[in-house]
Amino acid sequence: MHSTTTPTLPAAASAAPTSAKGRRPEADAPVRWGIWAGFAIMLLVAPLVWSSSLAQTLLSQIGIAIIACLAYNILLGQGGMLSFGHAVYSGLGAYLAIHTLNAVAAGTWALPVSLVPLVGGMAGLFFAALLGYVTTRKSGTTFAMITLGMGELVWSMSLMLPEFFGGEGGVSGNRAVGAPMMGLSFGPQLQVYYLIALYCLVCTAAMYALTRTPLGRMLNAVRDNPERVEYIGYSTRHVRYLAFMISGLFMGIAGGLGALQFEIVTAEVVGTGRSGAYLLFVFLGGTATFHGPLIGAVLMVLALVLLSELTPAWLLYLGLIFLAMVMYLPGGLASAIDMLRQQWAGGGLRRLWRHHLAVLAAAVPPALGLSALIEMTYHRQLNGALDPSLPFFGLRLDISVPAHWASAVLLLTIGAAVLRLACRAAVQARSVAYPTKTQEAS
Repeated sequence: MHSTTTPTLPAAASAAPTSAKGRRPEADAPVRWGIWAGFAIMLLVAPLVWSSSLAQTLLSQIGIAIIACLAYNILLGQGGMLSFGHAVYSGLGAYLAIHTLNAVAAGTWALPVSLVPLVGGMAGLFFAALLGYVTTRKSGTTFAMITLGMGELVWSMSLMLPEFFGGEGGVSGNRAVGAPMMGLSFGPQLQVYYLIALYCLVCTAAMYALTRTPLGRMLNAVRDNPERVEYIGYSTRHVRYLAFMISGLFMGIAGGLGALQFEIVTAEVVGTGRSGAYLLFVFLGGTATFHGPLIGAVLMVLALVLLSELTPAWLLYLGLIFLAMVMYLPGGLASAIDMLRQQWAGGGLRRLWRHHLAVLAAAVPPALGLSALIEMTYHRQLNGALDPSLPFFGLRLDISVPAHWASAVLLLTIGAAVLRLACRAAVQARSVAYPTKTQEAS
């Protein structure tokens, strides 16, 4: 007989794994639970702090946008798949949800209103499985172009099938149907908000859990090195397909919640503009971190609802902000926040905070100058014949006075030069505070 012995693991291998920062995972567990508890408490008390009807509507839209942006980031941030037509799945989920709501109102279906968003989720999953079977056969630029074609295809169908899509007027419904469940009719906006908040919390937790699973890790590997994934025996197409369907599920839930929130669904929800908004604001928030899309979701609602009311040039401002982020902060706002947090933890922020404030202060004059030029140009084209003057941060600008144009140009040019000097000083201070290995060796 041959005796067998169990190999003894080295002490380093048998020890519990540690995180990248040197801490064991169990040591980070209380921090994670504290963050999730804080997130839940924030969702609970937010409508009590901002109790107006407008604020509760904005909070409801932010909850929906959080689900949609996180779902989109499953493709873009975690899987490296750039989609130009992902609003199709939230839009089709919204249409199926509003038709289900009307069926409940007609007595055809006996379904609680609180479960209608799950119908939208099932619709998003179905169409993601159907269209994604073709879409995920390719990757990279080809994948992006296919998703753009799919989006245009569904949007054109919305004009050809008015029986389902409702034509230009869309499909409307009434969320306060059926007998109240536990005293909830979902007629008041506050009740709808808490329903959206519950879905937001559960869906956010589920999508975070996905990042901790083997599928989530393999999706990151497909993003970073697909050739090596194929080499070790995994199918990159199958991984992309599964991620695409999961993303479609959560996009459909977001669409179903949107149908309950607005009680009307139009062809706009499947258009390219909505898909572009998801891409734009997820990128602005940051695709490399899980909390980046949450920041992007808040920015999306504030920009589409509030900024559009402040100025007719809001799309131009968004384009300029997106251009600046791509050039100078490609990691999004989340990367900037993480950088400041790391500087604070390392003590470097105490040496650099003056330079950060100097850069922010130097950015104000050129921003005001550029904004004045934009506002005067738009006012000249739209309302210049009626009234040459326009309000601007407590001042009155007159498009017929050359000095006002010259002042804006002067503020922009001089401010840009001062900002450039402040940025150079901040970069030099950062290089002193955080020297590279080459600098340390020299």
